[in-house]
Amino acid sequence: MAYVSGGIVTVLVAVLAFFASNPAQDYAISVDPVLSKGPGGTYTHVTIKNTGKQPLTNVKVDYGGLTRPEFIPVLTPDEKMMLSPPDGSDLSQVRVTANDGIDIVQSYRSPLNAPLIGNGGFGQ
Repeated sequence: MAYVSGGIVTVLVAVLAFFASNPAQDYAISVDPVLSKGPGGTYTHVTIKNTGKQPLTNVKVDYGGLTRPEFIPVLTPDEKMMLSPPDGSDLSQVRVTANDGIDIVQSYRSPLNAPLIGNGGFGQ
């Protein structure tokens, strides 16, 4: 009986791992804008990742404010990029659009910083 239940658990774990590692949608993107203030100044970055099964084309990252949008011709599945908003950006939110219906507006988040650990949000 123990072998049967152990086998069932193994199969369930394998099925969950398969679905967790395979994207569910053809076109999807993750957007993580970070704003971190510390003694050395303000650090910002925007991490984008293609979380879909298909390449994303004509990706436009609009930082707002007086800046020009940044264009990425192709972002392949699982490709991740860390971008730095230029001076003059509106540091409240970022808008990312791409072909195939991608249109995401994401507010900046401010990570908690621990003095002994360093800047918790920059460089991740």
